[in-house]
Amino acid sequence: IKSKKESPTKQLSATGVHEDQSKAKSPKEMKLSSILPSVALLASFVSGFSKHPHVSHSSRRLTHHQQPLGSSNNQQQQVLNGLNFNPNLNDPRERQSLIPRGGASSPIDTGSKCPATGFAAVVSSFWGTTGVLYILGKAIKRVLPVALEPFKDGAVPLSQLELGAYIVTCLWFAYVEGYKGFQQKFSPLVVKRSFTLIPGRNGTKWWHFFLAPLYSMGLVHATKKRMIVSWSVTTGVTLIVAVVKRLPYPWRNIVDAGVVAGLTWGSLSILFFYLKSWFTGQVPGNIDAALPALDKPVESTS
Repeated sequence: IKSKKESPTKQLSATGVHEDQSKAKSPKEMKLSSILPSVALLASFVSGFSKHPHVSHSSRRLTHHQQPLGSSNNQQQQVLNGLNFNPNLNDPRERQSLIPRGGASSPIDTGSKCPATGFAAVVSSFWGTTGVLYILGKAIKRVLPVALEPFKDGAVPLSQLELGAYIVTCLWFAYVEGYKGFQQKFSPLVVKRSFTLIPGRNGTKWWHFFLAPLYSMGLVHATKKRMIVSWSVTTGVTLIVAVVKRLPYPWRNIVDAGVVAGLTWGSLSILFFYLKSWFTGQVPGNIDAALPALDKPVESTS
């Protein structure tokens, strides 16, 4: 009986020793003991995202090509329903949807298997689009310092009326020139025409590839109407620039700020359409490339 009564005290003393030992742990051991549970919790949290959904053994046997797709459709349908995927295996169109598809095709249709032709078409489209972006970028770089001049140190500050006109002009040019002019019409035209520069097709000549930016803008090798519009716009913009340079401060700066907003929007829209064409494999379809009609050979009459 005495030994049984002494056992609880021994247990208490043992726990007390353990508590004293835990209190006597070094700071490094205490820091390690606090970090390990956090690491274990983080590992279990991350592993939860990498676990695959549970599939029964019978489902695995069915999905490892032991049964063809055309046989026992009911069993396969049950397996796929368990995986939250419900195609109709009796429908040929649904079966076609199960076939893996490749990436987007090229937006350039060369009509030839020659790799040199495809390479020349890719380089020509890149040169045509980036050449237009280079022209617009140079214009922005030239006009931007003038547009920012009122906000530099030592410049005459704008009045409230002039500051309001500055903001309204930027918004107006961004919508009319950037959105309506570039994004709706000019930008898709540039991108679409750049993809028509293919050797031996569309009536292109060798010098069209050197003048690819002008070709993409519709200044060369286009319909009569398109060339009239393109050259008229180019001439009109040149005249407007000459007039704006004669405006006094700060009205010239206000107009140049609007021009920067419109050209920046236009440049970004051209880049967007070009990258979108490569990612989707489709050229902009809401605008005509305005290519001239090819001359048909005259048939001889006997």
